[in-house]
Amino acid sequence: MQQIVEQAWENRELLKTKEVQDVINTVIEQLDKGVLRVAAPVNGGWQVNDWVKKAVIMYFPIRQMETMELKPFEFHDKMALKTDYAKLGVRVVPGAIARYGSYIASGVIMMPGFVNIGAYVDSGTMVDTWATVGSCAQIGKHVHLSGGVGIGGVLEPVQAAPVIIEDNCFIGSRCIVVEGVRVGKEAVLGANVVLTQSTKIIDVTGANPIETKGYVPERSVVIPGSYTKKFPAGDFQVPCALIIGKRKESTDLKTSLNDALREHNVAV
Repeated sequence: MQQIVEQAWENRELLKTKEVQDVINTVIEQLDKGVLRVAAPVNGGWQVNDWVKKAVIMYFPIRQMETMELKPFEFHDKMALKTDYAKLGVRVVPGAIARYGSYIASGVIMMPGFVNIGAYVDSGTMVDTWATVGSCAQIGKHVHLSGGVGIGGVLEPVQAAPVIIEDNCFIGSRCIVVEGVRVGKEAVLGANVVLTQSTKIIDVTGANPIETKGYVPERSVVIPGSYTKKFPAGDFQVPCALIIGKRKESTDLKTSLNDALREHNVAV
């Protein structure tokens, strides 16, 4: 399948052939069932299966627009929605939508929000109200995506790696994680933290600040911050993320965001 997908990626005329369409449809079906993943954990790291992402992108042009009705609502789109939630063991509150081609594991709770094609949401995770899981994003086990969280996708523009939220993370209200940022296991992001590949992530727990980008270390407790940057017009504050401590190993993994922040004397 990988070889056929790669050939079609280089020559889009091949999308007109039944063989290629059948392969792409099979890839999407396997994504929907969790057999294939756009990215998967391997030896402590993550392996990105770029060819799978390409199949997702090429799935769009081989689909036809259809009108779907659930009176009084009407939708007009190319993509089917997931079904059979009872069989899957997933709780879905009215207003929650997941596209076919996304994997939603047993035990997931979906409040009104959206999970896009290619995403992987593992067991025990809560997708809270108006949280969105972008295309191909990888969400681990027992993650809490709080209200209004935005997890970015990788279809437009095409990027090398999806956003990865590892097991037991707590992502606070209105956080935004995009551009392939990876959040390590058991990390806690306070409300309104914004992480892109260019966002400075500054560990301020030691005598000197330590700056990184693109990765939040395991069990980190992170809040929004800012630093001063010089511009031609003067000095201005630029957003960053501050690591203010570590989530204690003794702390219950289901602890609330408030408790995790209070351990580090941060007002909430």
